Amino acid sequence: MLQFVTEKISVWERLQNETRPIYLYGMGDGAVRMLAALRSFGIPVAGLFASDEFVRGHDFAGYPVRKLSELEAEVHDFAIVLAFAVCSPQMVERLMALGAKYPLYVPDVPVVGGGLFTPEYCAEHEEEIQSVYQSLADERSRQIYANLINFKISGDPRYLIEQTDTKDEIWNRVLQPTNHEIYVDLGANVGDSIREMLEFTRGKYHRIIAVEPDKKYYKRLVKFVGDTPSVQCYQCTAWCVDTELAYAPKAGKQPTISNEGAMTPARSVDNLLAGNPVTLLKLDVEGAEREALWGASRSIARYAPKLMVSMYHRTEDIFELPLLVKRINPRYRLFMRHLPHIPAWETGLYAVCEDNGNTQYAE
Repeated sequence: MLQFVTEKISVWERLQNETRPIYLYGMGDGAVRMLAALRSFGIPVAGLFASDEFVRGHDFAGYPVRKLSELEAEVHDFAIVLAFAVCSPQMVERLMALGAKYPLYVPDVPVVGGGLFTPEYCAEHEEEIQSVYQSLADERSRQIYANLINFKISGDPRYLIEQTDTKDEIWNRVLQPTNHEIYVDLGANVGDSIREMLEFTRGKYHRIIAVEPDKKYYKRLVKFVGDTPSVQCYQCTAWCVDTELAYAPKAGKQPTISNEGAMTPARSVDNLLAGNPVTLLKLDVEGAEREALWGASRSIARYAPKLMVSMYHRTEDIFELPLLVKRINPRYRLFMRHLPHIPAWETGLYAVCEDNGNTQYAE
């Protein structure tokens, strides 16, 4: 048994046993996926509500969207299931205040793919999870990983609130960027991560390669880059080989590879670089992180760039991605950090090699 896993009852079982009416908090793609998961467990939903300022008398998924204030006036005791992402300090504070008044559940539903992180799923993958836990480079990473597993099982957001970091901690203490980075940004969006990197390198770098498949975001990315020197932008999907894939933009934040959608070029990092070095590699590619890592495997094995890998899109990411990184290059030291975000959509895997000068966290 995994000693650091203290939660034994899944959030879904708790919701099945909930005696109070259950109301979904939030709308959008997350709510659609949450409703589907609840239905699969036979969990009834009494209704749906949103913060007062977002309610305009409309319906969503067959439910009238109610104001929180109206719901509180009419129903004095109810349970809440969160169905949207909370990241601002003000919203986190508001959510936790709400959780102090009513039972608050934050089920972990993957952004892409299927499968839910239940105690049974955890037991099935116990060996891989334990292997990741033992391979983490510092105690903070191990605590974050333990809290993450317990959150995924229980749906209790306090596990995430207890372990939060700042971008300064990630960039200046874990990644320690230099003024000569060759930065490959997979999932560049509109340039947010490039702006962030430049902030921590004081605008100095050697070269930037930005990959973004979404047409709308790519246009904004190119506009953001402008005439900035030594920056190359590619409108394509990051993948394990060079090919074409169906890519489906969505109204929300997760355009993704799909069975439907326009055919879009897909490139591997190894082919984009053509043997040239990379020192910093970010992967936030909406569930294609595994394939993108394989597509960069030669570069990772040869140059050992610092890695920033999103590990929340698929249920299996929490163990598959760290183990894959170690498989490609066993010299990496693995760290995990979590930015303030509910659910765990800002949990990142960070990998550095000691011979690249990142020895600060040696225990």
